[in-house]
Amino acid sequence: MVDADQTFVIVGGGLAGAKAAETLRAEGFTGRVILIGDERDHPYERPPLSKGYLLGKEDRDSVYVHEPSWYAQADVELHLGQTVVAIDRAAHTVRLGDGTVVRYDKLLLATGAEPRRLDVPGTGLAGVHHLRRLAHADRLRHVLAALGRDNGHLVIAGAGWIGLEVAAAAREYGAEVTVVEPEPTPLHAVLGPEVGQMFTDLHAEHGVRFHFGARLTEITGQDGMVLAARTDDGEEHPAHDVLAAIGAAPRTALAESAGLALVDRAEGGGVAVDASLRTSDPDVFAAGDVAAVRHPLFGTRLRVEHWANALNGGPAAARAMLGQDVTYDRVPYFFSDQYDVGLEYSGWAPPGTYDQVVVRGDAGKREFIAFWLGEGQVLAGMNVNVWDVTETIQTLIRTEARPDPEALSDPTRPLESLLG
Repeated sequence: MVDADQTFVIVGGGLAGAKAAETLRAEGFTGRVILIGDERDHPYERPPLSKGYLLGKEDRDSVYVHEPSWYAQADVELHLGQTVVAIDRAAHTVRLGDGTVVRYDKLLLATGAEPRRLDVPGTGLAGVHHLRRLAHADRLRHVLAALGRDNGHLVIAGAGWIGLEVAAAAREYGAEVTVVEPEPTPLHAVLGPEVGQMFTDLHAEHGVRFHFGARLTEITGQDGMVLAARTDDGEEHPAHDVLAAIGAAPRTALAESAGLALVDRAEGGGVAVDASLRTSDPDVFAAGDVAAVRHPLFGTRLRVEHWANALNGGPAAARAMLGQDVTYDRVPYFFSDQYDVGLEYSGWAPPGTYDQVVVRGDAGKREFIAFWLGEGQVLAGMNVNVWDVTETIQTLIRTEARPDPEALSDPTRPLESLLG
């Protein structure tokens, strides 16, 4: 039993931290719950920042994890706009930027990730943007609307999920868009060339220009404003604004200064945790974007930067903090919306782990499921404009199914029939 006089501290005011706090109360924890976030906004979800909220289709209140009044009602102590600058593991305390020292019995690090910065001349110009926080989305909404009104140009560095979703939003506003990407297709490191080409075609049909095989080397401007973006192959692209969408880095500085075990950046980075989301300190846990989990299903460490990982990881960590027997073995999952295409991806199949891609359905009409197979085993699946199949796809992955590829590609065969 957990004593009522214990204090559980959560560092990080995002989805993982907020859901952990909710779970502690739902599981009957009666001690102090302290949630510390470095943003002044109440905890919110990030997917709308590049989707509905960015497009102006969702209002600001819709992004919050809980109603602001929920925290007081649940007796969760909020410290917003506060940064934790140090952890004293021996004393079981954290120190805030204003000098406040808070004692903990159990500590959860849900510090998330931060956007990687372009390391080129011109990044200090007013028209250079990132998209990670609600304040970024607020600013970018106004930028895209202005570009649309004035037939302005947006250059996006990076053809990952954020880059592509912002490209789609920018085109819906009417802005001109050029995407610069060093790989030969969008999402190359996630989907490989076979499926990545579909996103090239989709965005090209909506007027997006791609410049593959190149990197930004300079952003030029005048009077503080962006004028153009140059690439390492000598090209110059007109630009009024530039979005850096070149990935995110886990925020591990606090864990590193506390001496917690980390994972090398070459292996994905993050705070090393076991299957119960416990760090190298038995009283410190980590969840969400920052946690590199020893995944029982895939037999490797995975650090997943997607909404579902925060949604499920926060509660799993909370239960482990309460002493429950927890094994965090969720199949990685994410979703995306671009123009009239909606998709869901389940699994883990980076290039080099699979040797076959099987398509079920009509890829030309963008109504299909793609499966990534390694030695016949289903490693991942992505359903595009095909719905209510995620559970079955995840079961195929979880059971290490090896269905006949011809049957897998046949849409007349019920997907469930391939489970056994």
